[in-house]
Amino acid sequence: MTTARSSLINVSVTPYYHCVSRCVRRSFLCGYDKHTDKNFEHRREWIEKRLLMLAKIFCIDVCAYAIMSNHYHVVLHINLEDAESLSLENVAERWLSLHSGPVLVNRFMCGDKLSEAEHERCEEIIQCWRERLTSISWFMRLLNQHIASEANREDQCTGHFWEGRFKSQALLDEKALAAAMAYVDLNPVRATIAETPEQSAFTSVKARIEALRKDQHTAPSLFPFAGNPRDPMPSGIPFRLMDYLALVDWTGRQIRDNKRGHIDSTLPPILSRLGIEPDDWFKACTQIESGSLVGSDIAIKAALPQLNRKRISGLRLSGG
Repeated sequence: MTTARSSLINVSVTPYYHCVSRCVRRSFLCGYDKHTDKNFEHRREWIEKRLLMLAKIFCIDVCAYAIMSNHYHVVLHINLEDAESLSLENVAERWLSLHSGPVLVNRFMCGDKLSEAEHERCEEIIQCWRERLTSISWFMRLLNQHIASEANREDQCTGHFWEGRFKSQALLDEKALAAAMAYVDLNPVRATIAETPEQSAFTSVKARIEALRKDQHTAPSLFPFAGNPRDPMPSGIPFRLMDYLALVDWTGRQIRDNKRGHIDSTLPPILSRLGIEPDDWFKACTQIESGSLVGSDIAIKAALPQLNRKRISGLRLSGG
């Protein structure tokens, strides 16, 4: 049986989630299909553009992504503070950039004089849109529907393109967030599509490295790194970019079959800061898709009541 989204996505538990969508049967999302002798590589750009475009409209930040041949991964951050700061007009502008609106809202946006009852109804509609702008379900729906429509049009067929609902995992703490992001960014390396993160096309790590080379503060449309702020609610990913890149590079060396072996005692700073043991970290970065929750024992147990769940079904990372 599938699990209700309310038991999987709850911003009061965590704003961070790892999501995966896979294609049905032999459908190819991207890449070269040997069975049909067709190249679908151009679809990677479709997904990347749509993903980053939606991130600008929604109050949902993209922390990491990797677009593979028959599936894609994203790590998302629900930005409630951003949503709450938007005016009614801002919310309506964002939502109407994706959908046609009712006549009443269109009149409101044009500055027409509304009665008190009309204004209240208009506000109710827009407040509903505000909630949707923080909904990962709506975000993923508008991403997947668009790609499915474009792919079916190109393939001259109809029917399902995706394997039903997307899979989501709650990332309950910094350990889980770092593990999921590294797992996502290293997908091409693990699949032997790329030799290094900087050569991994259509991934967030490559976009961040390219931005770094251009002396840009952060990659366009991606959630920035906030370093190690004292603020408990930093406006960015709560560790440093350089630490993360070192972590991804180190983890990639352990994952690749021809470079397995002794783990160097000199580990990236973030490992020590997060209190992660090398063996546990390696397990997390190779088995991140196990279960619907990722975090320490303490974080998982604390989240269960808020998600209306009794059983622990997830990947446990050691430490508090």
